[in-house]
Amino acid sequence: MIPEAPLEETEHGLVPTGEGWYVLNARDARCGYAEGRGGFIDLEGEQDFAEVGFNLFVLGPGEPIGMYHWEANQEDFLVLAGEALLIVEGEERPLRQWDFVHCPVGTKHIILGAGEGSCAVLAVGARAHQDTGWGGYVVDDLALARDAGVTEETEDSHVAYAQVPRRQYTSYRDGWLPSS
Repeated sequence: MIPEAPLEETEHGLVPTGEGWYVLNARDARCGYAEGRGGFIDLEGEQDFAEVGFNLFVLGPGEPIGMYHWEANQEDFLVLAGEALLIVEGEERPLRQWDFVHCPVGTKHIILGAGEGSCAVLAVGARAHQDTGWGGYVVDDLALARDAGVTEETEDSHVAYAQVPRRQYTSYRDGWLPSS
């Protein structure tokens, strides 16, 4: 029988600890935020799921999920609310609520908030190659123009994010997720 994982209360919200199943409301979870980089709602806690990763982002207009990159695993995105902009393989595509983006292995991409208000994006990705050969950050003029790109190719996240403010833990902010 699989046990229920405990949820630990921190100063910034609930964090799942230990192995097992759990139920966590996104508004109760620990979050991260950086000005110009948007919010991140931590659904996994310290454990980082071994097989499939789930990340929930809340982005204002122009705020990117991360830096333009490709991965050695499949990655998918679902726009839950608002509008976003996808940069994929050197092209821009507008996204709206309920748009689903599938990125097969090797697809160069990044998503940014767009429109007038914030957007919520669920990111789901396989994790088979997280320890070795996960992917890399590549130069793209569109991504650079939107402060979501690197000036030289690298596989090192510390290099890719050296000039970018890190998201710091915070509590959930009212209005990040739609109420209905």
